Amino acid sequence: MQEKILVLDFGGQYDQLIARRVREQHVYAEIRAYNRITLDEIKELGYTGIIFTGGPNSVYDPASPHFDPRILDIGIPILGICYGDQLMAYMAGGVVAPADNGSEYGKTKLYVNDNVLFENVPRESVCFMSHTDYVKTLPDGFTVTAFTDNCPCAAMCDTKRGLYGVQFHPEVAHTEYGKTILKNFLFSVCGCRGDWKMDDFISGAVEKYRRELGSKKVLLALSGGVDSSVVAALLHRAIGDNLICVFVDHGLLRKDEGDFVENTFRGLFGLNLIRVRAEDRFLSKLSGVTDPERKRKIIGEEFIRVFEDEAKNFGEVQVLAQGTIYPDVVESGKGDSATIKSHHNVGGLPDIIAFESIVEPLSNLFKDEVREVGEKLGLPKELVYRQPFPGPGLAVRVIGEITKEKLELLREADAIFREEIDKSAPSERPNQYFAVMTDLRSVGVKGDARTYGYTVALRAVSTDDFMTAEWTRLPYTALERASSRITNEIGQITRVVYDITSKPPATVEWE
Repeated sequence: MQEKILVLDFGGQYDQLIARRVREQHVYAEIRAYNRITLDEIKELGYTGIIFTGGPNSVYDPASPHFDPRILDIGIPILGICYGDQLMAYMAGGVVAPADNGSEYGKTKLYVNDNVLFENVPRESVCFMSHTDYVKTLPDGFTVTAFTDNCPCAAMCDTKRGLYGVQFHPEVAHTEYGKTILKNFLFSVCGCRGDWKMDDFISGAVEKYRRELGSKKVLLALSGGVDSSVVAALLHRAIGDNLICVFVDHGLLRKDEGDFVENTFRGLFGLNLIRVRAEDRFLSKLSGVTDPERKRKIIGEEFIRVFEDEAKNFGEVQVLAQGTIYPDVVESGKGDSATIKSHHNVGGLPDIIAFESIVEPLSNLFKDEVREVGEKLGLPKELVYRQPFPGPGLAVRVIGEITKEKLELLREADAIFREEIDKSAPSERPNQYFAVMTDLRSVGVKGDARTYGYTVALRAVSTDDFMTAEWTRLPYTALERASSRITNEIGQITRVVYDITSKPPATVEWE
């Protein structure tokens, strides 16, 4: 039986990151909202351990997320993080109250005692705190295992029942020994073996879709990006020629992108590929639209309508396949998460579609896991490690109304920027870098004459999971060359700015 960890989500912003950190240890983790799984289901599903996530609420507020207190006595080890730590204390009979010495946010010095959770963790280290409440009175059977200068109970445990709580966030990079703490919980407390590998995922997925899809024809939305490319390779292995790849050239692609995708997949993989040139169709639908969510919804629906039209050419096509990955699902607001932005292949789908079902083989994987699967399936590294490109394409990089003129200007500016970054730091490229056509026009001077042109923003981020991202400190020389070339080679652009906002509070894309 596969060992698995339940990440019980109480509305925290790091629920996906917790699951990812667990999977880094080759232990499978799945996330379930606290109000979408019962205690009986938890018992039946055979979890090896449970992690309570953080959350924005106060546990003593009757309207805050709670769970059946009997979960503490079912014999499965539990680690509570931040709100999860306070909830554990509250359910066990302790007292949680507003912090006496004020809130703690950011990097904080942590002092630990001897405990299995802190094996190989120094007595003093740095952790990441984010709380206004704290565990004021411990429940019976619990002891304090760590503290800070302002928080007398930064960690606690009841070793007899296998219950552990930490007020800080071990899953974030700012906690120096966070990975060690999680590893100790998984292996020393839960007794995990760490035998979940991508090879197992591939073999399981191939077997699953070979069995479930059988002789059905499957239409795949192939964008040429990492995610849909991996889906193509995976499903091709499972169902062979019953996979039909439809590449929708919606006129919202980067410079020369359409030809690259077509040539790569026809020549390299020999897949059944159909290229649909639909620029006029999409731009017509987007005419006059400025709201980002409306753009995404329109593009999502039009994608489906194109697929439906193409499906008619192949007889009965019952299944639509997509390259949805975990962050897409989270940001599109599935479950209890807030909708950050609708992804065309998740929240942007219309309510009624002419397909029997939709398959999303990668919907539980993070980007780094998808890349690993791609490599194991034999995809070339230059394809596997391409920087991500959003499904709606340049539509989310053109602020305001989308016009053919703006798209052409953006394509050229984006190509110049990417070229200069590739030249300046070939071994240390950001994880994603691109140009954005703002809706701002400003005065400039070219050839001793006044000009009034567009402002382009450049964006580059560094990240390992795309759930959070830091803006990249690019060399000034590279930015200078990019700015100079863009304003000199593209007459209608008079100003270039650089975006220095991290995620959060921003998203990677502007819309």
